[in-house]
Amino acid sequence: MTDLQPQRGRIGGVDYGTVRIGVAIGDLEVGMASPHENYTRRNERLDAEYFATLAREERLVRWVVGLPVHLHGGESQKSLEARRFGDWLTEKTGVPTEFYDERYTSSQAEEILQAANLTSKRRKARLDALAAQIMLTAYLESGAKGQDDPGSIS
Repeated sequence: MTDLQPQRGRIGGVDYGTVRIGVAIGDLEVGMASPHENYTRRNERLDAEYFATLAREERLVRWVVGLPVHLHGGESQKSLEARRFGDWLTEKTGVPTEFYDERYTSSQAEEILQAANLTSKRRKARLDALAAQIMLTAYLESGAKGQDDPGSIS
């Protein structure tokens, strides 16, 4: 994380997964985020093309990758994978990456989608992008500051 980051521009929120990646787009100036889409991973070359194109077309100034951590704040194997993915994302797109606590985002997204009375298939199709939006919204509400060490929520 760098200290000299633009406080204006668009940011990409990422709910990392080994098969599907939820993507949301937010705006630092407006302070809002929207679900963009779920991206199904293919291979490293096609994944790199997808994210580089997205960064260019959306004129992203930052990526925020959700960091899955335990309730006590300790990192899991998935946290390490998300960190590696964030580093890869910066390398492939040239856009800096920050990390942000994503605890409960998937369960919050599932609750919202169940309340909308969507079928299981439709909930699954929207879950990851909505989780990315929830995480990105929390990031924006926190003052757009990453969390290298999220810590305990107890």
